[in-house]
Amino acid sequence: MDQEMLTKANLTKEEIDELCRSTEELIDMSRSVAEANDHAILEKYYKDALEADVFIRDSLNFHPVLHAVKTAIEVGKVISPDRCMLLAVLLSPLTRCGILSRNDVLNNWGKETNDLLEGIENVASLYEKRTAVDTDNFRKLLLTFAKDIRVIIIMIVERYVVMKAINHHPAQNLVKEVAYEAKYLYAPLAHRLGLYKIKSELEDLSLKYLNREIYTRIAKKLNETKVSRDAYIESFIAPVKKSLEQHGLNFEIKGRTKSISSIWNKIQKQNNDLEHIYDLFAIRIILDVPKELEKRDCWLAYSVVTDMYQPNPARLKDWISIPKSNGYESLHITVMGPDDRWVEVQIRTKRMDETAERGVAAHWKYKGIKSENNLDIWMNRVREILESAGNDPQQLINDFKMDLYKEEVFVFTPKGDLFKLPLGATILDFAFNIHSKVGSTCIGGKVNGRNRKINHKLVSGDTVEILTSSNQTPKADWLSFVVTSKARNKIRQSLNEKRMHQAELGKELFYRRCKNRKVEIEESELMKIIKKLGYKTVTDFFVDVADEKIEPLQIIALSEQIHQKEDAKSEVKSAEAFQLIQDADETDSTSDVLMIGENIKGVNYKMAKCCNPIYGDNVFGFISSEGVIKIHRDDCPNAANIKMRYPYRIIAAKWSGKSGQHFTVSLSVVGVDDIGIVTNISSIINKEKDVVLRSIAIDSHDGIFKGQLLVGIADTSRLNELIKKIKTVKGIKDVQRIK
Repeated sequence: MDQEMLTKANLTKEEIDELCRSTEELIDMSRSVAEANDHAILEKYYKDALEADVFIRDSLNFHPVLHAVKTAIEVGKVISPDRCMLLAVLLSPLTRCGILSRNDVLNNWGKETNDLLEGIENVASLYEKRTAVDTDNFRKLLLTFAKDIRVIIIMIVERYVVMKAINHHPAQNLVKEVAYEAKYLYAPLAHRLGLYKIKSELEDLSLKYLNREIYTRIAKKLNETKVSRDAYIESFIAPVKKSLEQHGLNFEIKGRTKSISSIWNKIQKQNNDLEHIYDLFAIRIILDVPKELEKRDCWLAYSVVTDMYQPNPARLKDWISIPKSNGYESLHITVMGPDDRWVEVQIRTKRMDETAERGVAAHWKYKGIKSENNLDIWMNRVREILESAGNDPQQLINDFKMDLYKEEVFVFTPKGDLFKLPLGATILDFAFNIHSKVGSTCIGGKVNGRNRKINHKLVSGDTVEILTSSNQTPKADWLSFVVTSKARNKIRQSLNEKRMHQAELGKELFYRRCKNRKVEIEESELMKIIKKLGYKTVTDFFVDVADEKIEPLQIIALSEQIHQKEDAKSEVKSAEAFQLIQDADETDSTSDVLMIGENIKGVNYKMAKCCNPIYGDNVFGFISSEGVIKIHRDDCPNAANIKMRYPYRIIAAKWSGKSGQHFTVSLSVVGVDDIGIVTNISSIINKEKDVVLRSIAIDSHDGIFKGQLLVGIADTSRLNELIKKIKTVKGIKDVQRIK
């Protein structure tokens, strides 16, 4: 890139020099995978962005262009250069600053690069939640959002680049935040993927930034003992090397000091000081052998070492017979070396060493390596795909879909706390997951700032705020949409508690009424009555008593009938005295039928408001919980439900004598909107004898007249006559009695 342009682009001289060097290194590295126009197109967009000065430094004051180039170089070192991965890293600053659209990426570099870029942006969006990154749930959500294993590798490498650059950075709080994130999120992910070199360096740098005093003390001590330690390693290796050569093995042998973080962990674990930590270094034997001879030669090398130095059987770790779930294969032994010092020896092949150093990506060069380890489901799935990918590493990585947690969703609270729920979980499931009381009083929620109903299904990444009300209680229909066992159990428990409470209230009410009437009903007798009424349990009966669906006085009356053995057809004078269980159709006696009319006295009845019966309608009586008989029309909208649920409270009824009073009837009138139509209807009603117009409500829309009339009328015959006359009014289309 042009030096003058870079100078104008908010870059220091040191940054410009570093950017130029890094760019040349990256171009050289990517020659084998780059396509003809990649460099030219990228350079054009970067020039446009630099000239427009649209790049914004991040919170650590890193320039995004230099940071992207350095990250791309490290990605190429960690993994065999992958064109799409390198492009995604380099394009990310351009899309973030708006100089390049995702559509441009799709057109110039294809869907695969665009998908990787989307994964990087998705993962970046998680950090806006500011949640705790050191949780297993966050790692799982990170993998869910990434959608591609290469995005995770890019994110690990990007953090590694940051960690190397922030030594002595002035913003120490930010440095510690980045170090904490690297220690608890990216180092474990690097370990899971077998990126041991990066994992080790991330841990060392994290210790350095989080506890510089400890780091410096261990580093200083190691430096002071370096000469003697190197001499000891050489004295240990020399006889081993000679013996391996005598056995005809082709190998490389080297010694290394363990990482500072590893030594610090040992100090803490053993509750010891540095002077008493003996296994500060490890010897590694790397065999260059064909795949079919790997196990044999590794065990041969093991035999050579253990014949020379006494092994500690308790420290033998055989990851050759059964590799680790992340692909790691090696044979670890600890032996007593010269001067009675314990030394760890690692034996592996070149293929195994590359896998260990470079992780899962190293598998791209080796196929057909069978794994029998099923300890880690996540990495087993990775390996299965890796091992079945044939000879095309790009196809291998494309086929790896990050759907490991497709049966789970991860959602945030407004404060950034992260929760895991099963797929299909609703706002109500989330509320119960937080606390039973929150779930029981939940009335809905805000998902990503928008109001949602209680049964709204959540997706990974949602931020959910629960809305509650002290008046809310669990409902039976909640069980139809919650999916978590906790929510189901708590709802059922609450409903059962509420039901038992209602039953206790009903029981107390029932026996209080019995006491007021000075009536004693034996429990066995009550059980017979309850069974006769169709109840399956005593609880169901007492709940209905509490809900006033059945009147205690009716049970008392039935009990008295049983005791007195009176005729089941005795005359009924009040609602309390009516026979509860009877079938009016089974008898011809008029004493079984409630007679209603103007001159009937001594019977407490009312006309039901749901259907407004009038003289001449076919009717029946229903004993209400208040002890009043409600008179309903046979075609009442509620008739079917009443007769099905409470057959024992139904009484046959019919009109007595002649009509002598006015009943209220509602009529619906529909017609063409016309001047005078209301006047014409009113005129007809006023001319009718014994018919009173009590109210009229009208509505007119798009030329259609709709009205509702309330009239007082004596019987059905006069009502039918009135309807016929209203229909004769010009423009009237229909007249119906409202049920």
